[in-house]
Amino acid sequence: MSAIEQIKVTADEAGMRLDRWFKSHYPGLAFGRLQKLLRTGQVRVDGKRAETNTRIAKGQLIRIPPLGVDLPADDKKNARPKSTKLIADDRKAIEDMLLFEDNQVMVLNKPAGLAVQGGSGLKRHLDGMLEAFADRKGNKPRLVHRLDKETSGIILVARTRQAAQELTKAFRHRNTRKIYWAMLAGVPKPFQGRISTFLARNEGDERMQVVRQGDDDAQHAVSLYSVFEKSGQKLSWVTMKPVTGRTHQLRAHAAHIGHPIIGDDKYFNIENWELPGGIQNRLHLLARRIVIPHPSGHGQIDVSAPLPPHMQQTWNLLGFDATDYDPEVDDPDDALNKR
Repeated sequence: MSAIEQIKVTADEAGMRLDRWFKSHYPGLAFGRLQKLLRTGQVRVDGKRAETNTRIAKGQLIRIPPLGVDLPADDKKNARPKSTKLIADDRKAIEDMLLFEDNQVMVLNKPAGLAVQGGSGLKRHLDGMLEAFADRKGNKPRLVHRLDKETSGIILVARTRQAAQELTKAFRHRNTRKIYWAMLAGVPKPFQGRISTFLARNEGDERMQVVRQGDDDAQHAVSLYSVFEKSGQKLSWVTMKPVTGRTHQLRAHAAHIGHPIIGDDKYFNIENWELPGGIQNRLHLLARRIVIPHPSGHGQIDVSAPLPPHMQQTWNLLGFDATDYDPEVDDPDDALNKR
């Protein structure tokens, strides 16, 4: 793209954060670059300055300066069509991930290593794979939230535009209950607690760092945790609940309290720490369970994901039994969030 453009927000994009809109349309644009474009006023919404967390509305015009990245993800004019075999492979892969499905929602068990959305150098990602479920008009199921590439577990997909709007609204108003399982280095004390910090992206890399309130791009982040089982003082099985939904929030918070997640190549910060034998050096973080109102307005979705193979291996080595877990008793206490 070599000239300034004005792109109109569509109805199904209403309510999206501006940074997520850019991630969807321009997956090759780095987050730090977007922040700079916003700070310097080169990207605007209806002619006004905006921030990464600005919510966009139907019909608004987003000013796009020359970006020097790939064309928008939905620009198919020069795209090479997928082969019939690749579409069939994508459909089969997603069907194998299905934990729950009806005419409005799909709940998937995303494997570790699969990216949710496209980015620089990524040829296969969940958002692209969902094209295998597109209808005759080209409408495909929509992602309503994200997981890190190396995090496994629950991810929600809306099958209709209205379902996407209702699920997004539930996330925005925090009418969801998300429970993660993690294996941490050491044992947090107290065994149950609340982590409250401000986080901002380090422009030098893709990590989030703890910053002070009022710093540039600082966002408040709150997580609850509860130690469920421990192996001496070396390792602990911890349930975690993100009250807010910041990028890498649980990973950054675990490292902040001195107990980083096992296998976390971005945030593990304990020098000379040795991984116990038999445990794979892969991220031990699972989006275990989600409880959210059904977009129809009737009932709720309550789905849990099993441990991925590398975490199941660790649980077996340590003698931990996932069936001992009682979600009504052992989830992080919501009362901590009210302190």
